[in-house]
Amino acid sequence: MPSSLIRRGVWGIGVAVLIIALAVAALPLIASTRIVRDRIAWELSAWSGFRVTIDGSPRIEVWPKFRAILSDVTLSQWTETDAPSVVEADRVEVDLSAMAALRGNVAFSTARLVRPTIRVQRMASGFYLPPLPTGGRITRSIDTARGVVTANPQKPDLGKLPSDPFGTVEFRDGRVVTSVDGKDAEILSSLNGQVNWEAMNSEASMTATGIWRGESVQLDFSSTKPLVLFAGGAAPVTLSFKAAPATFSFDGTASMSDNGYLDGQAKFAAPSLRRVLEWSQAGIAPSAAIGAVSIASKVNASAGRGKFENTTVTLNNNPGMGALDFSFAEGSPVIAGTLAFDTLDLRSFLSAFTPVAPTGEDGPGDIDTSFADRINLDLRLSAAHATVGPVQLADVAATAQVKNGLAVFDISDASAFNGNIQSSLRFDRKPEGTQVEMRLLASDVDTGAFATAAGMTRLMPAGTGTVSIILKGPGKAWNSIFENADGSFSATFGPGTLNGLDLPAFLKRNQQGGFFALDDVANGSLPIDGAEIKASISKGVARLDKAEINSQKYKIWLSGIASYVGRGLALSGGVVPNGQPVQQPQANGQATSPAPAPPSQSLFFVGGNWSAPFISPIAPGVSGQ
Repeated sequence: MPSSLIRRGVWGIGVAVLIIALAVAALPLIASTRIVRDRIAWELSAWSGFRVTIDGSPRIEVWPKFRAILSDVTLSQWTETDAPSVVEADRVEVDLSAMAALRGNVAFSTARLVRPTIRVQRMASGFYLPPLPTGGRITRSIDTARGVVTANPQKPDLGKLPSDPFGTVEFRDGRVVTSVDGKDAEILSSLNGQVNWEAMNSEASMTATGIWRGESVQLDFSSTKPLVLFAGGAAPVTLSFKAAPATFSFDGTASMSDNGYLDGQAKFAAPSLRRVLEWSQAGIAPSAAIGAVSIASKVNASAGRGKFENTTVTLNNNPGMGALDFSFAEGSPVIAGTLAFDTLDLRSFLSAFTPVAPTGEDGPGDIDTSFADRINLDLRLSAAHATVGPVQLADVAATAQVKNGLAVFDISDASAFNGNIQSSLRFDRKPEGTQVEMRLLASDVDTGAFATAAGMTRLMPAGTGTVSIILKGPGKAWNSIFENADGSFSATFGPGTLNGLDLPAFLKRNQQGGFFALDDVANGSLPIDGAEIKASISKGVARLDKAEINSQKYKIWLSGIASYVGRGLALSGGVVPNGQPVQQPQANGQATSPAPAPPSQSLFFVGGNWSAPFISPIAPGVSGQ
């Protein structure tokens, strides 16, 4: 009896195996005749909402997976028959359910698009998106979810969301294009990635890689409530973008409604701001920004406006804290806010927002202020310590403003050289050309240290003084600003010393007659009671209106011109005992008074250049012709 049962069991198993083998063998035939031709295109259309056309002959594979391989597949709009297709793929691989296929149905969990071309359009928001389908299960699920969200926007009933399956969509070696003058222009190439979304009411994620503007990029997106997000509700979102020029990430809550918003933590980092501007094709001159930048902030953004709170900004390894507002006005971004730094390289910061030559470059080329038409900027800055080249500043308060062709950077208050510094740099683009204005006021500063930092090491009184410089002129190119600038220079000095002058040796050499170099009498210093200099500047040449140095016994005066571009000198001067009048020689070398100058007055001419001046005595009452 048991033997009989065993034989029957073996026969039963054999028959079952035979039936399964016949079914498997019949699957390609069944699929090719009943599924591929009649059902897969329809099922894909019902799923996506687009008209699906399969031009190539389908092929069915049973092992290792039961799948259909479709060639020359296109997805297009139902309502716009003449419009280009939304998606074209050389091949589409669809993983099918074998049991559903035997029943004559289609059920698939994964679709692979091989070498797809996706066409997108530029939206009013500036983003590129493909046309939306007018129907299909995905669209209907979103419409249903929109009703659920509308019923209770703050806390929608997730149990009422559609649970239609979605599956996995993979794409390999694809590209994204848009229409430009009737031709396809490639936006993204080498597109690879996948979308994982098991069911419409479940979480979803997407990862994609590609090449954008010559750089490899990676985009990752995930949400625990994607259907709520697409229906206009608020949902958790995690987004990251990675590329060699820049990285960006966001983790928080987002809404895609008409009043959409973002609320969460955002981070941005770039090893070179100049490279980011060049790569993004923002229209801002890439030479107008240098250095690394990173930003981490709490972001709350909606309706074209964003607030960045508890913002940490690092510029060239200079960290700062503050708050920023971002918005759009007439199509241009508007950035306003306050930032506080412990240390700040002002030259690097300034070059990010004004056409200042980057460090290490002397900027001989044209000044490009076109960036001032593409951005509006209003920043308030403070720094406990700051540098401008070799100059060290403390307790800095500054502003940076860019708007409508105007770029202004002001240091309203700063401590330097044991005194106070105020300065302003202004670029104003006008129809006749860019005008540049520079102002500097150094009050109660150590004039010796100030002169050393400014490169004026010769015959600059050392002590406490106030210096004012104003320059204004056309700024077509960097090398033309100082050559064409007009303005003024003034300085007052208190008690101190005039270094680099041995006055007794100077008077002796001047009395002996003959040319001599100032270096020959430079080994000494002269205690002074004060000094005053006033000069008017025109086209790169300073004309001394007044230059007097007072010591206990003598008064030293100078007049004439000095070029701060060519660094040439053409000055006359004198050393007069205190209490005697100053008698300056005329252009022909004669004194202004008809009477001979007192023998005690020593007159001279200064020529050569700033780095190597020479002295030529002027005999009193004798014509210099």
